[in-house]
Amino acid sequence: MNKLNSICVFCGSSEGNDTNVISEAFLLGEKLAERDITLVYGAAKIGVMGEVAKGAMKHKGKVVGVIPEFLKLKEVVHQGLSELITTDNMHQRKMKMHELSDGFITLPGGFGTLEELFEIITWSQLGLHQKPIGLLNTGGFYDHLLGLLENMVRRGFLKMENYDLLLVDDDIDRLIEKMKTFKPVEVPKWLKLDRT
Repeated sequence: MNKLNSICVFCGSSEGNDTNVISEAFLLGEKLAERDITLVYGAAKIGVMGEVAKGAMKHKGKVVGVIPEFLKLKEVVHQGLSELITTDNMHQRKMKMHELSDGFITLPGGFGTLEELFEIITWSQLGLHQKPIGLLNTGGFYDHLLGLLENMVRRGFLKMENYDLLLVDDDIDRLIEKMKTFKPVEVPKWLKLDRT
């Protein structure tokens, strides 16, 4: 069983136009707090990001926000967080979120959300970490993306074992259970480089 003391959530800074996404984001925050799992996220009080934080904070959960200096505007940053960490740039932000987290969950979002998801799953593929990565497929939001990934497998650009690094569910509790029982694939020998 994987210990999940903290989970980083990647999601949109916009609300989108599906109220179910907002409700599910709030519910995820609640469930993390109920399980005593620290929420690590991008520090915004707006959009889907803000809803996850609200859900966690309403149930007295610990919430750590990580934001680069250039995005640190008073109207964007959530002022009531347990901890706010400021980085110099986006790259440092992602590294810090990775360091602070035992696993990752992606909710609906745009380009930034996808970029975070694919960077963290690429790091896993390269053996840089072995943390579970979940995709909460609320209302089938990511169905087309999953279809694209399946096409990559069929056409020889993505190995099935790497496709399987992405744990997918449309139910929060089931997704967290999948993350707890996730067994990482062994890192290929050619990737076991001396990184000292």
